[in-house]
Amino acid sequence: MADTPVRIVLVDDHEMVLQGLKSMLTPFRGRVLVVGEATDAEQAVGVVTGLNPDIVLCDVRLQGASGLDLCRRLLDLDPARRLVLLSVYDDEQYLFQALRAGASGYLLKQITGEELVRQLERVHAGERVIDSAVAGRAVETAARLASGEFWPGARQGLTHRESEVLSFMVTGMSNRGIARRLTVGEETVKSHLRSIYRKLEVSDRAGAVAVALREGIFR
Repeated sequence: MADTPVRIVLVDDHEMVLQGLKSMLTPFRGRVLVVGEATDAEQAVGVVTGLNPDIVLCDVRLQGASGLDLCRRLLDLDPARRLVLLSVYDDEQYLFQALRAGASGYLLKQITGEELVRQLERVHAGERVIDSAVAGRAVETAARLASGEFWPGARQGLTHRESEVLSFMVTGMSNRGIARRLTVGEETVKSHLRSIYRKLEVSDRAGAVAVALREGIFR
């Protein structure tokens, strides 16, 4: 255990989650000390640059932004910054995105207080930590990606369903048409589109189609 506690800033757009994390970490204040918190990306940048914590513990999804984008932004400001993403998603594609963004760790929200503290201490010591629930699947997925045994768009981080949605977009199908084809609601399709745009780093439908064609995702 370190002589001084690991100083962390919490970032989550739900006040209840922030309070829950602080309550969870309180019994371990000799090892981990919450020095600040933020509820959105802009506030987080100010708090982190002002307090210079050892670690930023951030939710993967923030209202109006992404924890992944915040991670990239904070690392642009300080490449030595250590940021751990906390998520409810045990999908290995989110893990791959987190690692590509430069995160020092990817942990699931059902983690216990003792385990969270232990993992934060490992990050502070210079390690990169991954929740065991997704680590095994990630290794298998990486092996299949390397052998080419996967769906179109997997190398760009798209899930199988997102790949399907993108393929229909390339053919010019509307959101309503895609929803009917997949037997889902239009809001579900829109949710997939937002995820596709984020992963392909584009802002609209035309940009996503352009990337799909340029990268030869569908052959």
